[in-house]
Amino acid sequence: MTSSILILGGTAEARSLADALTDCGTRVLSSLAGRVQNPVLPAGEVRVGGFGGVDGLARWLVKNRPAAVVDATHPFAANISANAVAACARTRVPLLRLERPGWSEHTLADTWRWVDDMEQVCQAMESLGTRPLITTGRQGLDHYGHWRERWALVRVVDPPENPPAAWEILCRRGPFDLDTERRLMREHDIDVLTTKDSGGSLTEPKLRAAHDLGVPVIIVRRPTPPEVDVVNTVDAATRWVLERA
Repeated sequence: MTSSILILGGTAEARSLADALTDCGTRVLSSLAGRVQNPVLPAGEVRVGGFGGVDGLARWLVKNRPAAVVDATHPFAANISANAVAACARTRVPLLRLERPGWSEHTLADTWRWVDDMEQVCQAMESLGTRPLITTGRQGLDHYGHWRERWALVRVVDPPENPPAAWEILCRRGPFDLDTERRLMREHDIDVLTTKDSGGSLTEPKLRAAHDLGVPVIIVRRPTPPEVDVVNTVDAATRWVLERA
């Protein structure tokens, strides 16, 4: 039997990688953070919940001895990625980062308002609109400050805890097509869109819809990536793993 591979997952790319490696006969364990209710599960074995920081992950790696680790978490899961770098360096387990390309090279990128972090989103919204569609995720909603007293359409996968009474919460799981995104923005008179530079094609339709309707877009830049080997495609990650499994 081939050695096992640990995938730090939760993304479409992580699931595709698990599928590809399982088809090749590689034993795969995917780890999910557990922040999403009823997640779409990948092929192979699955564990849910954190490891307990760098020390916990390092202990797990020593005990289970995977041939390699692939960090395929969301581009904004900076803490998990940093823990993986430190734990793999400590235990000398090969580590690869699988990360979809961002939108900085998108044909519409120069029309968007780019901000460095969630703290700047609210400031940018002040000058751009009054009826925002917020799609920056459930974890970052506390950063919207005084906007919590104003109307906003907030789209999330799972309902947030104690949302402001002024907000309209829309719990839906994507992907959404272009017509759906246009219709949503028209029906709610959206005049500004907030999102993160998650990249990929699945969430691109909202950006296209905003452009078509003349809706300004605020995008949070990605955090500084860890110093580790990075590939942008599942095929490249599969080849890397098979050289080590």
